[in-house]
Amino acid sequence: MKLALLALFTVSAAAFAPAPLAQQPSRAGRVPVLLHESEDSEAEVAPEFRGAEAISSQTSNLKTVFTSEDISGVLPHRYPFLLVDKVVEYEQGKRAVGIKCVTVNEPHFTGHFPDRPIMPGVMQVEALAQLTGVIGLNQEGVDPGTIFFFAGVDGVKWKRPVVPGDTLVMEVEITKCNMRFGLIKSKGKAYVDGELAVEVGEMTFAFAK
Repeated sequence: MKLALLALFTVSAAAFAPAPLAQQPSRAGRVPVLLHESEDSEAEVAPEFRGAEAISSQTSNLKTVFTSEDISGVLPHRYPFLLVDKVVEYEQGKRAVGIKCVTVNEPHFTGHFPDRPIMPGVMQVEALAQLTGVIGLNQEGVDPGTIFFFAGVDGVKWKRPVVPGDTLVMEVEITKCNMRFGLIKSKGKAYVDGELAVEVGEMTFAFAK
């Protein structure tokens, strides 16, 4: 009797035992893999350290035509409103290229703006006007010490901010000159690192009488 009951319990237990799970097929070959950077990918290369001499030599072909002292002998402006540091190209009575080195020590940066210093756009135009003055006040027949008034401006476009540390490279060209009436017109543009920063379609100037 005991043997019969034992056999019955064994059969019943086997009936309720879970069947072994069938192996699940992979999903379209989705096998987890560990991704590694390709050994053939180029490693990031640090820029070559060139040093001060090599960087300074990039402007070795620029020859100063008018120094800061020369400009002060032509323009009536003085610190902090003299905005042309030197002239590196010059054609008498026609055009010039001048340099303005922008530094954080200039007083307008304390208010424009305290947390993000930017050279005011009107001062960029003023720098171009002063470069025109270098040409105009060097004209034949103009007496030393003559004052050159800014009489009008048109077609101004600013393309990018000019900030401390930038070198503003300016170019102006005389488009009209009437010495009889004491009037000169010019156009100009200025660049930072080869990128256009400001462009002026027309500036008008008058000699003080």
